[in-house]
Amino acid sequence: MSGKPNPYVTVFTPAYNRCGYLGLLYESLKEQDFDNFEWVIVDDGSTDGTGEAVRRFIADNEINIRYHYQENAGKHVAVNKGVQLGKGELFFTVDSDDTLAPHALSAIVQQWQAVLELPEADSYAGVCGLRVHEDGRVIGGAVDYEVMDVSPIDYRFKLNYKGDRAEVIRRSIMAQYPYPEIANERFCADALTLNRIGCRYMLRYFKDGIYVCEYLAGGITDSSVQLRRDSPKGACLYYAEMAALPGLTKIQRLKAALNYWRFAVYDKQTPFRDHRRAIGSYWSYIMFPAAWMLKLVSN
Repeated sequence: MSGKPNPYVTVFTPAYNRCGYLGLLYESLKEQDFDNFEWVIVDDGSTDGTGEAVRRFIADNEINIRYHYQENAGKHVAVNKGVQLGKGELFFTVDSDDTLAPHALSAIVQQWQAVLELPEADSYAGVCGLRVHEDGRVIGGAVDYEVMDVSPIDYRFKLNYKGDRAEVIRRSIMAQYPYPEIANERFCADALTLNRIGCRYMLRYFKDGIYVCEYLAGGITDSSVQLRRDSPKGACLYYAEMAALPGLTKIQRLKAALNYWRFAVYDKQTPFRDHRRAIGSYWSYIMFPAAWMLKLVSN
């Protein structure tokens, strides 16, 4: 399917050895009640037949699909590539083992078009719906708003809403805030870029379960601690920036500093003085040896 020349939404999927689940997402995309979208898939070095499966989807000629293969480099690198390849005004990352509710894209577009009517529309990066379990329960627990306009930073750290969400960001803004690509590291926290965006922009949060997911064993969520250990420079960058975010409480900053040192001890290349300068906490002289003890125990 050639699709419309300028799709309104880019649905982006980073794929890595989830061929058995990708078909479910494909079926949910075919069922969408909004059709002006493209599906961009970046295959991050899969070895399970993902490419063959996608070529079958393309041959169906049901929806607009574009496929790109890269050597395994990590989800964050795949996202950067997806932003480059995408053509939509809005960029919506949907993982390969998740699905969308049939009204997901129409709800997103409706909310975004309402934002565009606001005189301060330029201060919004996008919109954000809810992720839900298959039985409809909201990931992280129920929310107490219908619509709320707030920065992602205030949403997480001031209002203390928990759980993953379904952020949809203007692709032009995603292009301004690419994930850092660090040599020999294959993981970067999704929230790093979202926090950077949140220092300048708001999102419109809306109470609608548009994204259906269950966390699978062996996925990024399940193995997040080990991924951070294996990519300590990226983990340290994330927690150093978190500790410096505006509006955080002292406790929240302390937790960020603790987590910084939790993973800094796995960075064998950066000396203590540079880490100390990056996190800027006098507690470092206590946290550093404590983190080393924790590393020894966990090993």
